[in-house]
Amino acid sequence: MLNKLREHTPIQMTLGLLMGICFGFLLQKGGVTHYGIIMGQLLLSDWTVVTVMLSAVVTGMIGIYLLRIPSLVRLHKKSGSFGSTVIGGLIFGIGFALLGYCPGTVAGAVGQGSLDALLGGVLGMLLGTAIYSILYDRLERKILHVGEFGKITLPQLLGVGPWPVILSSTAAILLFMIILELAGI
Repeated sequence: MLNKLREHTPIQMTLGLLMGICFGFLLQKGGVTHYGIIMGQLLLSDWTVVTVMLSAVVTGMIGIYLLRIPSLVRLHKKSGSFGSTVIGGLIFGIGFALLGYCPGTVAGAVGQGSLDALLGGVLGMLLGTAIYSILYDRLERKILHVGEFGKITLPQLLGVGPWPVILSSTAAILLFMIILELAGI
């Protein structure tokens, strides 16, 4: 049954849209679609964005691996490289620095009616995508495959199962969030 669901494109598109709407709603409710909060994060004076994202990391790690037990989800690892990570980080960072939104918060801010996100964010993403596609062949030949590390996960890199990594990462993240809370940050 799950394989039929996975192969049914209209259902997958509908599920993707619904999950995106839920994600945007939760970003907005978490306050991370507000320009002032994002700028506070960039200035290291408001840690709302970090705590929301770290909460999502913990939830995602645990949820995905629990859903793997009854084979409700499959991981689709992608290969990576230092070159592609640097280029992606630069594109993300430039957009974030210029506008104060990341792609997820742009969508949430557009949903709440922020014109700066609609005009600057959506148009900026389209312009950035166009520039990247124009430069793609050159980037692929010279940069994107530099330092290729393949389709490896952190547990594979460390030579352990996923649960030691998930549990230790979760403990470290929760400790960091507690420290932020106790420090009043």
